Amino acid sequence: MGQIRVGQMVLGPVMTNSYYIYREQTQGDTPVLLFDPPDDGERIYETFKSRGFVIRKIFLTHAHFDHIGGIPGILAAAEKNGEKIPVVCPEAERALCGDPELNCSLSMGYHAVTVEPDEWLQDGDVTECAEVTLRVIATPGHTVGSCCYYCEEAGILIAGDTLFCESVGRSDLPTGSMSTLVRSIREKLFVLPDETVVLPGHGDETSIGDEKKYNPFLG
Repeated sequence: MGQIRVGQMVLGPVMTNSYYIYREQTQGDTPVLLFDPPDDGERIYETFKSRGFVIRKIFLTHAHFDHIGGIPGILAAAEKNGEKIPVVCPEAERALCGDPELNCSLSMGYHAVTVEPDEWLQDGDVTECAEVTLRVIATPGHTVGSCCYYCEEAGILIAGDTLFCESVGRSDLPTGSMSTLVRSIREKLFVLPDETVVLPGHGDETSIGDEKKYNPFLG
């Protein structure tokens, strides 16, 4: 069985990190899991296809516009090719998925965007797809339903806008709460191994151990 690899794209009006995870294949197309596609969905789909990547599922850490903006284009391009790509999201984000005011696509000057996930996730759910196993960690605070995805085998955490390198996600947008955010990080993320690589929604990667030591918001 091949190793798990992680790719990264930086896209959209606020330079959002979109990640994709896949297990190395020796032959044939490579199935990938895509996280938080922010924009340019059709281009993402066509680029992946040209490289032999097949998007098996799209995972959302939360439903802000800069994490869902690429979904309509991806789904439309896939449909033209006779494909159906499931979208999964924390269930507590249901309201943001369907409301351009709550997901800030209108207030931030983006075009109105909504998404209709095919599957709703709960804290602690374990999902396996494309030979990659992920655990859902609910981390409310940035939004009411924000979550992270932990891949224990690879030692990585897809953190969305919960935890950044020496910073944390903003909490002044709809459904946000700074006290809840800090509690989520301390109680749900800081229990992970220190060497866990944190892949945030914006900015540089970091680690759980470094954030315990150096993050000024978390003491």
